[in-house]
Amino acid sequence: MIRIAVDGMGGDFAPREIVKGAESVSRDGLASIVLVGDVEKMKPHLTENVNLDMVHTPVFVEMHESPSVALRKKRDSSINRAFELHKKGEVDAVVSAGNSGATMAFAIFTLGRIPGVDRPAIATIHPRIGDGLSILLDAGGTVDCKPTHLAQFALMGNAFASSVLGIDSPRVGILSNGEEETKGNELTRDAHALIKEFRLNYLGYVEGTDMYNGRTDVVVSDGFVGNIALKISEGVAELIFEFFREGIRKSLKAKIGYALLKDIFKEFQKKADYSETGGAPLLGVDGVSIICHGKSNAKAMRNAILLAKKFVEKGLRQSIGETMQDHYQSMQKVKEK
Repeated sequence: MIRIAVDGMGGDFAPREIVKGAESVSRDGLASIVLVGDVEKMKPHLTENVNLDMVHTPVFVEMHESPSVALRKKRDSSINRAFELHKKGEVDAVVSAGNSGATMAFAIFTLGRIPGVDRPAIATIHPRIGDGLSILLDAGGTVDCKPTHLAQFALMGNAFASSVLGIDSPRVGILSNGEEETKGNELTRDAHALIKEFRLNYLGYVEGTDMYNGRTDVVVSDGFVGNIALKISEGVAELIFEFFREGIRKSLKAKIGYALLKDIFKEFQKKADYSETGGAPLLGVDGVSIICHGKSNAKAMRNAILLAKKFVEKGLRQSIGETMQDHYQSMQKVKEK
């Protein structure tokens, strides 16, 4: 059975919601769970007769702490102990809703990077019109990128879409302020020239709307722009929900309309709810690491753990490794430019 380490002390609602989410996966026999954290704080939230392994450490990284300080002073933290288990082969993946910067720092420090990857990237999964999903990376891992980093993100996103989402020849594009080659900035123009060297189904520049209209499967960006795009998308989804809730409360006609369209509204809400996905993989590290929303509840943690399980089963890490190896010569040429 696939074995997953869960940072029991990471997140705004830790350890209660983290324990509940992990417990539900274990109870259903879907994966073997190792909870890492302060056992005395986690135990009160455990249900009797649920078999969970626990690794004790009273040290954990606060949400507001600097990742660099945590890296120097908190090597015994719950998140790093989880990565150490992964490094030793005692677990197959790590899931955390804690400090995302510290999670990324410890993942790189403890697991290392896949050969050919200079900077890992956070890949978020988004619904779109019609069937299927789209991927955005980087969604906040590396805010200051070089063109070679975006080129590597394109390769990793392509591997992710192929191995996990099952998309043949994923359509890859760079997020820009227009489709024309004259648009963009120095970073996107240089990255565009590099990515054209790869054997990818490369579209060139794409706009923000292309993440949702089905035109592209993989959208590449630096972590600064990508994170802003992600947060705006979340904000718009919340605005839409609130707009309908307000309208339904005020109008009888709206109440009748909602009753007739309730299933459609629920389906839309499900697609836009981050807790349904659970988390986002940190691509490029030598293992499987899932970064969750800091406000993750038990449902989100359960789905994040199941997502980690899926990535292990689909061989995500191996797929990225093979992709980087296949494009080794191209990457060398890219770095020489």
